[in-house]
Amino acid sequence: MSAKTRDSYLVIGGSGFLGRHIVEALLARGDVVSVFDIVQRYHDVPFYGGDISEEEQVASAIEKSGTTCIIHTASPAAGIQDPALYWKVNVDGTKAVIAAAQKKGVRKLVYTSSAGVVFNGADIIDVDERTPFPEKAMDAYNESKAKAEEAVLEANDEDGLLTVALRPAGIFGPGDRQVMAGLCQVYERNQTHFQIGDNTNLFDWTYVGNVAHAHLLAADKLSETIAGTLDLEKVKEDIATRALPQITKTTGQNRVPTSEARPLGPYLYRPDDADALDAKWNDPNYDPSANRPLRRNKFDQFADPAIAYDDSHLSVAGQVFFITNGEPVYFWDFLRAVWKRLDEANGNTRKEKSRIVFSKPVGMVLASGAEWWGWLSGKEPAFTKFRVTFSCASRWHNIEKARRLLGYEPIVGMDEGLDKMVDWYLKNQTTTKA
Repeated sequence: MSAKTRDSYLVIGGSGFLGRHIVEALLARGDVVSVFDIVQRYHDVPFYGGDISEEEQVASAIEKSGTTCIIHTASPAAGIQDPALYWKVNVDGTKAVIAAAQKKGVRKLVYTSSAGVVFNGADIIDVDERTPFPEKAMDAYNESKAKAEEAVLEANDEDGLLTVALRPAGIFGPGDRQVMAGLCQVYERNQTHFQIGDNTNLFDWTYVGNVAHAHLLAADKLSETIAGTLDLEKVKEDIATRALPQITKTTGQNRVPTSEARPLGPYLYRPDDADALDAKWNDPNYDPSANRPLRRNKFDQFADPAIAYDDSHLSVAGQVFFITNGEPVYFWDFLRAVWKRLDEANGNTRKEKSRIVFSKPVGMVLASGAEWWGWLSGKEPAFTKFRVTFSCASRWHNIEKARRLLGYEPIVGMDEGLDKMVDWYLKNQTTTKA
């Protein structure tokens, strides 16, 4: 993008966890960035304070900052027992952002939705963006996120505004004051030996830097639509001919011998193409993915008949994308990976207790008791039926659409991301507790 057409970004919620990472990513590539939020935590970019549900306050920030692209990440944290707050910020606030953007001639809006909008407590297994919202949302947070997402997508191409929504799953990383704080609380109480469910449920977690990266990609793709440089025929060719490589950030590359590249091994007669076979096998940059055949069935969103019938989902504008690390893990393995790192930081002095496993039904009974006691005592229970459901459900998503159309690939793997999160927390423990 040339200097003349470079965007000016307004990150709404830019003082928050994800918003701050997006601001840093934009600054790292030399973009012009401003922040709109209710509190100022950083002082390296222009800041505009205000109420997101007040259209005029948002419009004023847009005008003063010269915004051409809005990245909207603002939302109350999940788990708050205040449905009205979720509705005010996520629904009324998002509608105010849309109206202000259209009023001030903003061309692009990237909205942070949530993978939870399709979750109602039942298993989510390799689902893609065609999955409908459930009839009954899991909670007020996800219900409000779904309503906001609908408003954003409906506003696409209205009054010159192009929109896109991203659905990250289980965001974690440096700066997190929710997931990490909860896990540390369990660790400090020495309750890490309790487990609900059999831990056979795969779960998507996403490193925050990867989510920030996806937002920048989405904004850039909207620029291609505006400039008219989006080549749908090239996109279709890529879908039809290129097999996506495995995501190996954490597992590493697992080489599989093929007829094109393999170790020679013992043989009676040396193959005619032995040198080529051996060279490809020993070449760390050899990529066999382009030669892998693609096999799709009629239910695939990128099957030829589906694209021939309607190719509108090949655009980025007006679309929604799941964003994950592409490395689903067993739910309790993630938690124990954090606790293991805390153990190592403490010199492995903690005595390991025998694991106590409760089935999901037993967990629901115990959670009901905890909620009942919380109601009697007037204290918010830490153990709830929602958390039991959350920890026992399979929740992982198909991210082919994001990889194909946004060009999204995770930058940081699970292991590296966990290291970064725990290191940050230990260095900022005093601040986190304050």
